[in-house]
Amino acid sequence: MLISCSLMALSVMIDIDFLLAFGAAFKKISKGTTIFREGTTCCFYYQLVSGRVRWVNINEQGKEFIQVIIEPGECFGELPLFDDELYAATAIADEDSVVIRLHKPVFNQLIKENPDLHFKFSRLLAQRVRFKIILLKSLACHDPEIMIRALLTYLKKENKNFCTDCSQLKLTRQQIADMTGLRVETVIRSMRHMHEKGELLIDKGKVYC
Repeated sequence: MLISCSLMALSVMIDIDFLLAFGAAFKKISKGTTIFREGTTCCFYYQLVSGRVRWVNINEQGKEFIQVIIEPGECFGELPLFDDELYAATAIADEDSVVIRLHKPVFNQLIKENPDLHFKFSRLLAQRVRFKIILLKSLACHDPEIMIRALLTYLKKENKNFCTDCSQLKLTRQQIADMTGLRVETVIRSMRHMHEKGELLIDKGKVYC
């Protein structure tokens, strides 16, 4: 049986016209460009308009651990907006992208004046914490298939990193490895086994759930 989950429609965090009315501006980002780095000061609220951005931690050897893949309509790097600390991860454009950004003091004023938006961000932060708890729980099992299953189940439930029309996974095996801490060879082998068991479908290299 294929992994089955209810879909939750992905909504834009803040209406673009609303952001523009508060003085936000568009910025084009070329593929491979670092938007901000872990450990630096936060100056803007960022929301992706088009393209794709990965939010990652990078170790001393240059290996990436992907925290989340950002899709259009989603915000990223929001933690320092609420705790005034430094960025917890680095944001890099996976492809040519357009973001809309708003200066941090203006963003703070915006959410103070709009409690519904503050609640929306509280919900987002809670969802991302829950996602990490799910992954940590699966990590304790030391079973790569359980980790991959937990990741795909969560992403499918949130209607994230999947094609809404055909249920095709939009992540590469390497990206799955970077999100779970597994070796890419382990991911390939585990997903092939999951395909054989009917938990997902692999057709011409593409993965469907």
